[in-house]
Amino acid sequence: MPDRGDIFAGDDPFDIARRWLEEASATEPNDPNAIALASVDADGLPNVRIVLLKEIEPAAFVFYTNYESAKGTELQASGKAAFVLHWKTLRRQIRVRGTVSREDGPQADAYYRSRALDSRIGAWASAQSRPLGSRADLMEQVEAARRAQGDDPRRPPFWGGFRIVPTEVEFWADGAHRLHDRFRWTRADAGAGWTITRLSP
Repeated sequence: MPDRGDIFAGDDPFDIARRWLEEASATEPNDPNAIALASVDADGLPNVRIVLLKEIEPAAFVFYTNYESAKGTELQASGKAAFVLHWKTLRRQIRVRGTVSREDGPQADAYYRSRALDSRIGAWASAQSRPLGSRADLMEQVEAARRAQGDDPRRPPFWGGFRIVPTEVEFWADGAHRLHDRFRWTRADAGAGWTITRLSP
C-alpha cells in the first residue's frame, strides 16, 4: 500500500471524491461539480465538453443530458467515457475512466422533476447538438413546447442520465515546484477490488 495521508486518506475512492467535492463547494465561485467529459465519435476522434456531475453514488458517477445529442450518441455507441474534475481554489483534480450505462428510470424522473420549470421545458424544446437556424427559432420551439407540455411536463423519452462506473480513478494535488502528489486507483472491472499506485508527478 503506497504511503497516503491527509487529503488522500480512505479506503473508498467514491468517499474521497465526495469529500473533495464538498470542500470545493465551499471555495469554488461557480459550479464546483463541473466536469470535462470526454467521448469519442465513430471515427475515434475525441470530443470533450463541460457538463454538471449530479451525483456520486456508492459505485458510480451520474450526470444528465439529451440522449440524442452528440455526447449522448457517442457514449451509447462506445459504452465508455472519461472525465476530469478540476478545482483551482483547492489545486486538486480527479480523473475518471470507465464504462457507461443509461439511467432512464425513476431516478431520472425524480431529478427531472427537481429542475426549474423553464429547464424542463427547455429539455423538450432543444434538439441538442443539431443545426439551428436562429435564436428566434429556438424561442419559438420553447414556446411550442410550453404550450404542448403545460406546467408539469413529464421527462422526455430522449432525455435522462448516464452512469459512469469507473475502472480507473486518479486523485491529483498540487505540490511545490511541480512535485505533485498523484494516486491512481485501478481495477479490472466493477466487481474487482482496487489497486492503489502512487504515480510520479
